[in-house]
Amino acid sequence: MGEINAEKHFVEYITSHKESHYRLAYSYVKNVEDALDVVQESIYKAISTLSTLKNPEYLKTWFYKILVNTSLDLLRKRKKLVVMDEEALSGLDSEVFDRYEEIDLQNALDRLPVSYRSVVVLRFFEDLKIEDIAAVLDENVNTVKTRLYKALKMLRIEMDDCDQEG
Repeated sequence: MGEINAEKHFVEYITSHKESHYRLAYSYVKNVEDALDVVQESIYKAISTLSTLKNPEYLKTWFYKILVNTSLDLLRKRKKLVVMDEEALSGLDSEVFDRYEEIDLQNALDRLPVSYRSVVVLRFFEDLKIEDIAAVLDENVNTVKTRLYKALKMLRIEMDDCDQEG
């Protein structure tokens, strides 16, 4: 009976957070089809290992970890970088922002090393706490804090350079 409830809870979670999962995968793979593949494969991996999740309170962190690792696996396997186009970028956001600033931010994020970009995306786009980010990325909390600080510093420099160019 507990296993059926766990599956039901998982399906409800996946269904209600599908946009966040897609956004996170897309932030890594930069391609619509690859992001959908990553989400689908992550769901499959999660369902097949759902019994390993001991505490349902950690479902989000547990699934994000699977999603991030699946994204990184795909990047390692394909070793390719896909440039995000303006149309794909605009399709991701539910709110309307100045498109040029948004593109500048996305370009600046893309130039960050993956380990730094991951921390920024999980913290500010997925609204995870530092402790949860550490769990998702299998890193020490202090390492996550340091990467976040350095990433924000790099983004500030990157965005300042963009402002001066325009």
